[in-house]
Amino acid sequence: MTPNDDASSNTAMPPSRFRLAIDGNVFGWASGVSATAEALDAFHAAGGRLISTADHYAGGRSEIMIGNWVRSRKARSRVFLATKIGRHPDAPGLSADDIVTATEASLERLQTDHLDLLSFDGDHPHTPLEESLAAAAELIASGKVRALAASSYSGARLRDAGRLADENGLPRFRAVFSPYSLMTRRPVESDLLPAVRTLNIGIFARLPLANGFLTGEYRVRSDVPESTMFADAAAHVGRDGFRVLKALEQVSAEQNTSLAACALAWVRSKPNVIAPVVRAASAEQVAELVASADLVLEPHQLMALDRASE
Repeated sequence: MTPNDDASSNTAMPPSRFRLAIDGNVFGWASGVSATAEALDAFHAAGGRLISTADHYAGGRSEIMIGNWVRSRKARSRVFLATKIGRHPDAPGLSADDIVTATEASLERLQTDHLDLLSFDGDHPHTPLEESLAAAAELIASGKVRALAASSYSGARLRDAGRLADENGLPRFRAVFSPYSLMTRRPVESDLLPAVRTLNIGIFARLPLANGFLTGEYRVRSDVPESTMFADAAAHVGRDGFRVLKALEQVSAEQNTSLAACALAWVRSKPNVIAPVVRAASAEQVAELVASADLVLEPHQLMALDRASE
C-alpha cells in the first residue's frame, strides 16, 4: 500500500500526515519501564500513532512494555500497533503453527484483541510461502490481524509472495520494513524499490539514522558506544561516511536544524516510503525527532545529499 491510501480502511497503513513511527527495538533493553513510558507519552502527545516492535525484541519485554503503556493510557483506539513474528525462540519460524502461536503470544503481551499490522520477520525459505500466507489469511478472517507486511525481504521474494497471493486468493503484503538511510541506499534502490513500485506497496524505513551515525555524534570509532545497538554506526566511520556528514552539515545549516532532521527528511522524500521508523530511548530523544516530522528539503538539498551518498 502506498503512503497516500485511505487510512479509514481496515487494511490501510497509518495516515501520512504524521510521517514518523517509533521503533520498539530499544524498549526493555536500552530503555527501562519509566523511560519507555515517557518516550511513548512524548511520541503520542506529538501526534505519533504508529508503534513498531517485534515479538523477539528484548525477549518479548518490548511488547509487554508497549502493551502496559497502551492499557494504562487507554490509548488502543488512538495508536497503530505493528509487530513482527518469526524469530522468537518459542515460535522461531513461519510455519502455520508458528504463526498462530506467535500471534497469540503477541496479542497477549500487547494486551489487545487485534494487531493493526503483522509482519513476517525475515524470509524463511524452508516454509512454503503459501502455508505462511494461508495462516495469515485465517488470522485476518478472525479479526486478530488487520493487515500483513514483510520485513527484510528481497524484491524477488516480495514478487513471489504477490504472485502466490493472487493465484491462491491469499492476503498480499501491504508494506515492507527495510533498513534505508543515506548510508544504506543500494540494496533498497536497486532491488526493493522496483518491486514495491510494481506491487504498489510502501516501505517503512528502519534505521534511517544508520544506527546513530547520521546524527553526527560519531566521528571516530572510539566515539561509538560499546553496544550491539550501535555496532553498525562504527562501520560508517570513514571517507564515505564523512562525505555524507559534510553534505548533511551544509543542508542542516541552510535549514537551521539538526543533521538527524535532515537525514529523516531525505528518507521521507523517497518514493513509496510510508515513514521512517526511529529509535528513541527517552522523551528528550523523541522531542528532537518529532520536531523534524514536517521538514521538507529543497530540491537542490536533496540532490546534494543524493550525490554525497551515491
